[in-house]
Amino acid sequence: MCGVCGMLSPQHSVDETTIRRMTNSLAHRGPDDSDIWLDIIHGIGLGHRRLSIIDLSPLGRQPMQSSCGRYVIAYNGEVYNFKQLRDELSVLGHTFRGDSDTEVILAAIVQWGLNVALSRFVGMFAIAIWDRKRHALSLVRDRLGIKPMYYGWADNRFVFGSELKSLCNCQNFNKTIDRESLRQYFRYGYIPAPRSVYKNARKLEPGTILTISTDRMTTHVERYWSVLDVWNKGACEPFQGSLEDAEEHLERLLEEAVESRMISDVPLGALLSGGIDSSIVVALMQKRRSTPVKTFSIGYNESIYNESQHARAVAEYIGTKHTELFLTPREMLNVIPKIPHY
Repeated sequence: MCGVCGMLSPQHSVDETTIRRMTNSLAHRGPDDSDIWLDIIHGIGLGHRRLSIIDLSPLGRQPMQSSCGRYVIAYNGEVYNFKQLRDELSVLGHTFRGDSDTEVILAAIVQWGLNVALSRFVGMFAIAIWDRKRHALSLVRDRLGIKPMYYGWADNRFVFGSELKSLCNCQNFNKTIDRESLRQYFRYGYIPAPRSVYKNARKLEPGTILTISTDRMTTHVERYWSVLDVWNKGACEPFQGSLEDAEEHLERLLEEAVESRMISDVPLGALLSGGIDSSIVVALMQKRRSTPVKTFSIGYNESIYNESQHARAVAEYIGTKHTELFLTPREMLNVIPKIPHY
């Protein structure tokens, strides 16, 4: 998953101890590596916990500076088309030390600017990027909000993180419960963005960029992508082919999407429920591989709740290397005390 966090506080000291405490609160999101970056003069600190997937070497460590030194990034997620972007950027004169998508993100922002670069990224991401020239911090959340990003205030300090626990680890962060958020939680079963459970914290909404600079210390949020705009465009420009053409086009899009998400420097597999969605994904994964794809499912000994037989049937039909884990009531009860922490 990875975890990002940080603080902008030009009028107060940004101390290493606080940034490390905020970063360490996200250890479960990134067990492979951890680092921080500080600029005491301008009051900015970034933290990162790493789950290594692409480029396992120290060259993929974050926070990472751009080759020109202007930008510093702490990023959670994956940009699936980074190899194509890297090839294009190489032609334009950019050089790369390692093989991570993080380095490509930085080069793209240097080359095209943040907004244009975002329009070219295919992926899921939560990005914190510091512009050392403009003394401005930008927080970015992917188009559909797959990766989380929270932000708020601890007195006059602007703080952010992948989870609220990072903000709570900053001194003087006010943890007063937002009663309206609580009402929405009981009504909807979740708290809709931009609210959070705390009055003093907000979720960055999907498809948006938040910018804050040291000279004004006020947040500006702009939307760079809208699902409604995409829907309206599709309604105005419907697919012109036949039903068979649509089926072939959809299958091609799904194959490309699945293939791009299988780029990894570590072993990967798929959760298989036996339902339509996961079965299609696994079938397309196996179609692109000569060796069996690893699949996993969770079952229960109580037959009324157990659906693992459906996953098993799909796995046998497709030919995956399948693993089942059966959970007992005792195991479920043992987990409950840990849930509030995560």
